[in-house]
Amino acid sequence: MDRIDIHVDVPAVPYKDLMQDSMAETSEEIRKRVTKARALQSERLKRTKIYCNAQMSSRHIKKYCKIDNKCCALLETAIDKLGLSARAYNRVLKIARTIADLAGETDIKVDHISEAIQYRSLDRGDL
Repeated sequence: MDRIDIHVDVPAVPYKDLMQDSMAETSEEIRKRVTKARALQSERLKRTKIYCNAQMSSRHIKKYCKIDNKCCALLETAIDKLGLSARAYNRVLKIARTIADLAGETDIKVDHISEAIQYRSLDRGDL
């Protein structure tokens, strides 16, 4: 399987959050979660000529990124307030699908859409 490098900018972590005693995931745990998500994507897309969410076309997005009314409302608000294009809309859905896969969720939920919008906003410098 070819390796795809993805660059995501994230905001700085506040100092107080760094100093908290919390149980963070180990690199091994993250690797296992990513491997599992990639396997889900590969299985979902096995009858297509693509193998990961990033490669989905509009047709694939309509089939594999179905969202409920709450997700639609959040996405509509983001499009209106952030001025997202149709291309950005599709990108948010693909990212939300990947976030859901990483969480082991079958359906895309509001939290996944929200996180994907945040990444898009960071990418554009809107936050």
